[in-house]
Amino acid sequence: MKTKKITVMALTVALAMILSFVESQIPAFVAIPGVKMGLANIAVVFALYKLGWKEAILISLIRVFLVSLLFGTGASLFYSMAGAVLSLLGMIGLKATRQFSSVAVSVAGGVLHNVGQIGMACLLLETDVLRYYLPFLVLSGILAGVVIGVIAAVMVKRIRLEV
Repeated sequence: MKTKKITVMALTVALAMILSFVESQIPAFVAIPGVKMGLANIAVVFALYKLGWKEAILISLIRVFLVSLLFGTGASLFYSMAGAVLSLLGMIGLKATRQFSSVAVSVAGGVLHNVGQIGMACLLLETDVLRYYLPFLVLSGILAGVVIGVIAAVMVKRIRLEV
């Protein structure tokens, strides 16, 4: 891997971590616990389109680990990792078809992230009652995915990288 590519990846991880921290400082704008914008996914969608799927996976997993270590708890690592892995798989799959825009890919990522977190919560808490919470999280994933996708699309279009 070239030094320039490693540097861009490191900066992308740093951006994702900063966005995670900034988001943690924003008061909840809805009364539904766990609903967040997922600002760090701007960096992941950007990486997916500008650097490639392998690099996007690496950036996302490093970000999840470091943010959980610095700002979260042990349990938050499991929830975030489950959401990130499912989200990445869906986004990579949709992007590979070349039939979906970056906004649609981001929406799928937002929804799948929430599905992954609810799945992990049901597994760890040994209950399936949390599945009733899923429709609210799917809606928030769609809305956040659109916003994240639009921002990432602008970044992909305007930032030229030759790595």
